[in-house]
Amino acid sequence: MATNWTLTVDCAEPGKLARFWALALGYIERPPPEGFANWEAWFAHHDVPEAERDDGAFLSDPDGVAPSISFLKVPEGKAAKNRVHIDVQAGGGRGVPWEVRWPRAERAAERLVAAGATIVRRYEARGRPDHYWMADPEGNEFCLL
Repeated sequence: MATNWTLTVDCAEPGKLARFWALALGYIERPPPEGFANWEAWFAHHDVPEAERDDGAFLSDPDGVAPSISFLKVPEGKAAKNRVHIDVQAGGGRGVPWEVRWPRAERAAERLVAAGATIVRRYEARGRPDHYWMADPEGNEFCLL
């Protein structure tokens, strides 16, 4: 049996970064726990100081299948290249014919750049574009294919 897991991203602005990744992955803000109308009610119930309520943001797969993602505020900035990164398969992945996959990837790249991402490099394979190495608004690298 596989072990459940989540991904946690250290960052400066959890809410802003969570909104970017929700757009990139089609995720939603994680719903509040049962019995609470919203996160503010949960924070108040658990006496979370108002100054700490923006220290994290949480996303879920709307279908409840893929792992959830947490964004936690940390004081230090990103200092080096990621050793682990996400491959955003907006084009459908390499199992999809290039003629279908690449236009989808291009549209996704345009949408993510408009949301604050940067293109670090475009890679080619067999003489045509294959994937992008990109960075989110805080510089965390990911690939888009």
